[in-house]
Amino acid sequence: QVQLVESGGGLVQPGGSLRLSCAATGFTLDRYAIGWFRQAPGKEREGVSCVKLNDGTTFYADSVKGRFTISRDNTNNMVSLQMNDLKPEDTAVYYCALELLSDRLYCDPSEPSGYYGMDYWGKGTRVTVSS
Repeated sequence: QVQLVESGGGLVQPGGSLRLSCAATGFTLDRYAIGWFRQAPGKEREGVSCVKLNDGTTFYADSVKGRFTISRDNTNNMVSLQMNDLKPEDTAVYYCALELLSDRLYCDPSEPSGYYGMDYWGKGTRVTVSS
C-alpha cells in the first residue's frame, strides 16, 4: 500500500527557511516521480517542484527557482524540499504526490493542472510565512 507522509511545515518569518520531507513507502522508487504541490486558500493547487526518482532530474516552478531545492534519498525513501528566502506568498498547504513515470510528466510544474495526473497524495503540511 502506497503511503506518503509530509512533515516539516510551520510558521516562519519572511526571509526564513523550512525543510519539508516526504516519507514514501509501498512502491519501487525508481519507476516514479515525486512532486511537491501547494494550495493557498481560495486558489488552485499548483506544482512547486518535482524529481524523477530514476535519474534525479528536477523541475521547479518559476516562482521558486533559486529559492527552493528538491532532493531525493532513495536509500531512505525520502524526498525533501529545502525552502529558503520564504515569502508571504509561499503560504499554503504543501502536499507531496507520486506518479508512475510515463510519456507525460504531470508533476512538472509547467504542466497545466498537472495535479490531476498524480497517482497518490499525502495529507499535506501547512506552511505559514508571516511576520
